[in-house]
Amino acid sequence: MSVARRAGYRLLGTRLDYFLHLRPAEWPIVAGHTALGYLLAVGLAGARTGAHLAEALLGIALWVVCLNGGTLALNSAFDRDEGDIAYLRRPPPPPRGLAVGALLLMLAGQAAAVVLPSAYQIAYATCVVLSVLYSVPPMRLKAVAGADWIINMIGFGTLTPYAGWAATGLPLEPARGLALIAFCPLFAALYPLTQIYQLEEDIRRGDRTLATALGVGGSLDAAAAALAVAFALFAGAGVAGGWDLGHHAWRWLVLTLALTTWLAVLLPWRRDAARLDAPEHQRGMYRALAAWAVTDLAVLAAFGG
Repeated sequence: MSVARRAGYRLLGTRLDYFLHLRPAEWPIVAGHTALGYLLAVGLAGARTGAHLAEALLGIALWVVCLNGGTLALNSAFDRDEGDIAYLRRPPPPPRGLAVGALLLMLAGQAAAVVLPSAYQIAYATCVVLSVLYSVPPMRLKAVAGADWIINMIGFGTLTPYAGWAATGLPLEPARGLALIAFCPLFAALYPLTQIYQLEEDIRRGDRTLATALGVGGSLDAAAAALAVAFALFAGAGVAGGWDLGHHAWRWLVLTLALTTWLAVLLPWRRDAARLDAPEHQRGMYRALAAWAVTDLAVLAAFGG
């Protein structure tokens, strides 16, 4: 147990378990991905002047803490994982009432979103429905190979940055909107990589996830294919934005560097996949998350100006 967790238990007792299952270690990544939509909407110049900042901050907070935190806690309540899960090592047993508390947290966020534009409210409500379908029996679509993939690529991939944009109330601009859509297949690339290290536990529990259906090698191959689609869409967004190879060459270079980061993760992982154990696959997942963060920054640099 870490020093921070021991201190938390001394301060809060077993109530800390509820907070841990919200997986606050993931909040900075979700906040960054949501904020990307805001920054694309107002542009870097608008962000420097604080355009629509109050609405964006509220939208990001509700999305990260209430929606994402509640979604992960709801998932934990029904998974009852014993091994490490994403952003929570050695998870405590789900405390009593975790599922109800998680759902109430998500609904509280929905109620608070009434002050934000209707497009944000619709995106939030859509993700609440997807979260319940994903985690809660009898639907529990996370145990249906392919359905779990689609829900996550829509919810986290595209709707999360879209929420940051929608919170501003500004109309969606076509080229940047296409860049947001590109995050759908990009998350399709990331998602199976988050499951590989949990493969044995998912098989033991009987969950038919994408990774259990495809296996390690197939999951990595699917990730590579989805990655190609994502960067083709990013390139299409650049063309729609009028980028040429002269004045805008640096924008193409930024996207190429992001793609190179992904390839630096995937190619060695695919080469060595057969001999890697679960902790090594878990480290691969965190390297992929770093590539995701690099892509967020690259897209912001290329499209935010």
